[in-house]
Amino acid sequence: MTQISVQYISVTVLDVDEALGFYRDGLGLEVVSDVANAGFRWVSLAVPGQPGLNLVLSAPGAGRSDADAQSLAELVAKGALGGLVLSVDALDPLFESLSASGAEVLQEPMDQPWGPRDCAFRDPSGNMVRINQAMKGQEK
Repeated sequence: MTQISVQYISVTVLDVDEALGFYRDGLGLEVVSDVANAGFRWVSLAVPGQPGLNLVLSAPGAGRSDADAQSLAELVAKGALGGLVLSVDALDPLFESLSASGAEVLQEPMDQPWGPRDCAFRDPSGNMVRINQAMKGQEK
């Protein structure tokens, strides 16, 4: 059987530069490429500890019609898209750092009845980002 792995996760943002402040500076993801082509721009960010996996930040208009870009921008701003779930070894220090950076806190760290300790933020565009830390005895 062929092994399949995830290579890119697309995250639509309203302003790529503003989003970099959250994903690169706040979360510590590393810029792999910053590409401008045919009036569009996208930035690929490496996920430390997961070689080959990149988050790709791009604006709603990247390769879409004006009408689709407008609809997508409205959904992003509402926080209506799926969002991301990330996992870290130490949740509380990252929470403190992101909070201090001005990121919008949706939920402070708490132990969930289904297992992880987690928190939630909105990125500057409105996308929800949940951050998990496994409880003791539930690490992989």
